[in-house]
Amino acid sequence: MPRYALIAAGGTGGHMFPAQALAERLLDEGWRVRLSTDERGARYAGNFPDAVTREIVASATTARGGLAGKLTAPVKIASGIIAARRALRRDRPDVVIGFGGYPTIPAMSAALSLRIPRMIHEQNGIMGRVNRLFAPRVDRVACGIWPTELPAGVEGTHTGNPVRQSVLDREGAPYDPPGTAALRLLVIGGSQGARVLSDLLPAAIAALPQDIRARLHVSHQARAEDHDRVTAAYDAAGIDATVQPFFQDVPDRLAACHLVVSRAGASSVADITVIGRPAILIPYAAAAGDHQTANARPLADAGAAVVLPESTVDAETLTRDIAAILSDADRARQMARAAADLGRPDATARLYQLVTEIAA
Repeated sequence: MPRYALIAAGGTGGHMFPAQALAERLLDEGWRVRLSTDERGARYAGNFPDAVTREIVASATTARGGLAGKLTAPVKIASGIIAARRALRRDRPDVVIGFGGYPTIPAMSAALSLRIPRMIHEQNGIMGRVNRLFAPRVDRVACGIWPTELPAGVEGTHTGNPVRQSVLDREGAPYDPPGTAALRLLVIGGSQGARVLSDLLPAAIAALPQDIRARLHVSHQARAEDHDRVTAAYDAAGIDATVQPFFQDVPDRLAACHLVVSRAGASSVADITVIGRPAILIPYAAAAGDHQTANARPLADAGAAVVLPESTVDAETLTRDIAAILSDADRARQMARAAADLGRPDATARLYQLVTEIAA
């Protein structure tokens, strides 16, 4: 009889991607895998292997939805927990793994009450509300960013955040430091782009010294509604730029670039460090608990990235820092090396090791 793992993950890509990576590894090792999520999470589950069975649980958040949402959320969560207990009694897993988000509450609560081995994986440097609730009540806490701010008395294990195979394929790609030849700058802001980067980067790049500007190609991921104005701004400044709402080949562009300007989401930080490239990071100011600043801090401390707060960053500051890195090959090379030293390309294997330890 194959071992059975229940994976519980909330309805965002940040929770679902590492859950998918672990699910794929468990299947490769002969496990049976079920995914527990809500209706929103199910929309992100399309890339999970067909062998992963899905269950949609009743869940809600008390943080959104106005007064009606706040009043009905506890009822929905309670009904989800009752249903999850019935399901786990009927088909008891060897281990339950939570990746955060309110949809994980039913499965994690049921596992706790039935004393099923359980663990959580936190992607960011500051724990989300649900993971913080369960952290003192699980057998292992896996951390994607190190250090992660943990509740008092809780110990974490640094596994890293799993990355896509296309990123792993570029691990160890040699870094060609900026010199006298062509220069490549990558601008990414998470899967949906970032308005602040579209507002500031064209002006910042237009103000670079002529020697840099003439040799520079920019790949800029911008929201669809910002595409035309960003393209026009680069054209007006005579900048060679490719602007798209989404790059299918981000890992290739990241491996080829001399510098990346990015938000500091957990997945972006993982990609940057696994491939190993110098970065300027602008954490999303509205991120819950300011967790993107926590994600960026280890890179700043290691000298792998310049971190600029969104509240104070301007085009002039970006011009200064982009020029400083692209005109200093030794500094750029050291930043790339420091980023690669922080990378955890074996994050999925580390997660799987923890699962087998507690399932035993």
